[in-house]
Amino acid sequence: MALRAGGPALALLRGRLRLPGPAARGHARLGRTGAAAQPAAEEPGEDAEVSTRRKTFAEVQTERLDQAERTVLIKCPSKINEKKLLQYLSSHGNVKSHFFFENRGISALIEFSEKSSIASLQDAVGIPSASEHHVVPFKSRLFTFTLKNPGSHRVEETPLHLSPQCHIPVKDLIEKLCLADSISSQMYILLNEYQLTEENIKLRFLACSLVRDFACAYFPDSTVKPFGSSVNTFGKLGSDVDMFLDFHDTGKQATKMKKGPFEMEYQMKRLPSERLATQRILSVIGDCLDNFGPGCVNVQKILHARCPLVKFSHQPTGFLCDLSVSNSIAIRSSELLYIYGCLDSRVRALVFTIRCWARVHGLTNSAPGTWITNFSLTMMVMFFLQRRSPPIIPTLDELKELADEKDKHIIGGYDCSFVSDLRKIKPTKNTETLDVLLGEFFEYFGNFDFRKNSINLRKGKEVNKPESSPLYIWNPFEQDLNISKNVNQPQLEKFVAMARESAWILQKEDKTQQIMDKEPWGLAALLIPFGKSNSSKMKNRMKGIGNETIRSLLDSLKLNNANSQQKAVGK
Repeated sequence: MALRAGGPALALLRGRLRLPGPAARGHARLGRTGAAAQPAAEEPGEDAEVSTRRKTFAEVQTERLDQAERTVLIKCPSKINEKKLLQYLSSHGNVKSHFFFENRGISALIEFSEKSSIASLQDAVGIPSASEHHVVPFKSRLFTFTLKNPGSHRVEETPLHLSPQCHIPVKDLIEKLCLADSISSQMYILLNEYQLTEENIKLRFLACSLVRDFACAYFPDSTVKPFGSSVNTFGKLGSDVDMFLDFHDTGKQATKMKKGPFEMEYQMKRLPSERLATQRILSVIGDCLDNFGPGCVNVQKILHARCPLVKFSHQPTGFLCDLSVSNSIAIRSSELLYIYGCLDSRVRALVFTIRCWARVHGLTNSAPGTWITNFSLTMMVMFFLQRRSPPIIPTLDELKELADEKDKHIIGGYDCSFVSDLRKIKPTKNTETLDVLLGEFFEYFGNFDFRKNSINLRKGKEVNKPESSPLYIWNPFEQDLNISKNVNQPQLEKFVAMARESAWILQKEDKTQQIMDKEPWGLAALLIPFGKSNSSKMKNRMKGIGNETIRSLLDSLKLNNANSQQKAVGK
């Protein structure tokens, strides 16, 4: 079976990762936190969780956006009486959910059951005094809660529970991993610590909703939606928020109006290109955020990039944000990864593990450069899982075959069609453990012929490289693009070397002896930069690897020489 977690590891996992019974194909099902977390179902119980888990990407996004429209963010004093705050807010309507978090002080996210409650609250809220600075009179859903006479209010003895908005340091993670009883358990612990929580997801959608409030002043029918890691089930705590301004509903309205015996349409500004329109729109929205947006700082308009965008820091939520316009193909990529992440829990566990491993060893970096990106690494994991026997996830072409009429999407001439209903996808019969998959991943790419072959998720097989880039990963939809074109040869060689070293560690380690010696083992050993944990042992290990490599090369030369002689004799 794919997971047999128990003992200390199981105790660590309970509460955030629910482990299923035997009927669940042996794979852990995610609970109601994490990147794949979705709004809680009305009916309790296992059946309700399964039905929630089966929602399509579009359904989940719609629910999340609606949830965000009913949400406010309140900056609170350091000594806050939670009960009294909720009593006050309840006078404006039912509070459906709430949580506190720390970001430049204590803040509270409050979700009401009805949107009208926000209007009621806004009517009762005062305008800040302009004694020191003149205020811009934009009434947002960001509030500051203060106590008129702080000394007269008794603070609750029970401390506030603050929802974490960043993952634990790698050093603390390694200590937790050493308490597990298998590498599989270690990988699920890592996933549990790094994945987006339910609270963090709500905060991300609220950030988008607050930006939408500005956009609607100019474009009332527009929406602002997150894409990428915030919604694709592979987001990590502390990651940025990618969002885009969507006019899709406006296009639907235009189609409806053309039906009937006559035609009437809006008079609108006409520009020579879509790119110019995008630049103009982002320029105006960027100026609005910069001049009038509470807590929007460091606004940068990067309008001449391949994909024009506005970068800014949203202080109330603590996120760094990138805003673009109608990034349709990026949304399809997000949905594709969402589907892969939902099909089997091993997918996300392996991706989070590989990305954490890569970051520790300097293979990835948050700044642009010649290194492998997280997106490229994720695609490599997906390709590896497609290549297993039997495959753990289907190819993009196989998902396309399952698509019906509503799933068909042609964007900019590219076929971006694939099935959206998870129930149509047959579960895998592969039962390999994560222990096996992790070692096999390093073996596979440690010996991959990058000089000749490329990675193609649409076909799920190795194909000849169409160009000489060191690493060639086909864009799943824009098939003429290489998503890893930035990677240079030294970075690829470093990745291969680290993969081979990691495979060697997993094969050679003595778990029992390492536990007795109180040394990190399994995944924990891989998350220590090679050469820093024990310099003398590392020198011997590297020497051993060098000797094995030389022996392997010599054996290969002997074999080739023997084959040449046989051919010569044959001639």
